[in-house]
Amino acid sequence: MKDASSLAPIPPMSRAARLAVLIAAFAGLVFDGVELGLMPVASLSVSRDLLDTAYTPTIGGDWFARFTAALMLGAALGGIVLGSLGDRVGRTRALGISILFYSLFAGLGAFVRTQEQMLVLRFLVGLGVGGVWPNAVALVAECWPDKARPTVAGLMGVAINTGILLLSQVARLWPITPDSWRWIFKLAAAPALLGLLVLTFLPESPKWLASRAVGPISDGAEEGKRKAGGPLQELFRPPLLRLTVIGILIGSIPLVGAWAASKWMIPWADKVGGATQAGYKALTQGWWAFGAILGSFTGAQIASLLGRRRAYFLISAGATVLTISMFQLTAPLRPSFHPVVFAQGFVATLFFGWLPLYLPELFPTRVRAAGSGLSYNVGRFATAAGVLAAGLLFTAFNGSYPTVGALAALIYALGMVVIWWAPDTSRKQLQE
Repeated sequence: MKDASSLAPIPPMSRAARLAVLIAAFAGLVFDGVELGLMPVASLSVSRDLLDTAYTPTIGGDWFARFTAALMLGAALGGIVLGSLGDRVGRTRALGISILFYSLFAGLGAFVRTQEQMLVLRFLVGLGVGGVWPNAVALVAECWPDKARPTVAGLMGVAINTGILLLSQVARLWPITPDSWRWIFKLAAAPALLGLLVLTFLPESPKWLASRAVGPISDGAEEGKRKAGGPLQELFRPPLLRLTVIGILIGSIPLVGAWAASKWMIPWADKVGGATQAGYKALTQGWWAFGAILGSFTGAQIASLLGRRRAYFLISAGATVLTISMFQLTAPLRPSFHPVVFAQGFVATLFFGWLPLYLPELFPTRVRAAGSGLSYNVGRFATAAGVLAAGLLFTAFNGSYPTVGALAALIYALGMVVIWWAPDTSRKQLQE
């Protein structure tokens, strides 16, 4: 085994290379957001067209839950498998592969003839959606200095919601209707070009390259143990097991809340306002996404200012109150609805600026993408179950969006308890 001193040093990354990494990761997550926001605005139109005379509002809501659950299951698997791949073959390779996955399978959605075909494709899209986040976040965190990480973590959080806002504005200009929806899936295939550029030109993380170097002889046994087990097995062994469980819990709560609760406002807006205003659902998503962009950037700054644990506690409390208020104290077409949607989007997405800052701090370099991906994406298994449960509640409560949304919002309250078991990394540098 070679001594570390005999290995050529990894050259530092230039500012131009760091900017290229930031832009590519940001763009990959923007298009991630487009995929995440696509079915909330297109689902009922797709179902009305494909189901034809069999369509009813309750059946449409049930299929929305199924499409969402399929995407979440795919994203959960993709985040774990492709996150682990990023630790094995490199962040940029896994990032490029993930972007190609969600682009190509989204494009195939333009050619489906049945709901079941669309369901399978949403699962496959989810594989890529899940794989982008851990690799993009790990890559950016490792390429930028510690003092810049609250800012770049905020940008990573902003990216997904920028994609959702971008999609909402496109849908406002060109409404998605039962007679015209296939074009949006063709457009969703365009990021495949970005995936090819990432695979071909984007530089790799210096920290990851250094972690692949063979360590000194004294560390050989430990190194061999790590490689034999692989990143995922190491995460489920002491001393990392406790951190993995904590990461999964704090990553799951915001995702389950967002999809099992918050996202019901879009089909609700479509049902109530769509009959008189074709673009009302897109306008609603735009209000939410605008608040979400501000919130997901601010989350990292709040975590840096108040400390990681205190910030998470306060965000959990605010998201609980505002989500229940959105479903119980206002309704679509009321003057107060969009301001409350904006406020809920701001507060509930503070989590998504907090997570890109905190999760990379929780794990060492050799398992950072796998650990971040596992923490963020296991929550999508819970989200899929939560969305399906919300779908059952939707049917049980005769298609009542306010009831389902308010009940599902209680998941946010768990965050106020869970966070106190998490280590406070506020004063720690990114681990090697």
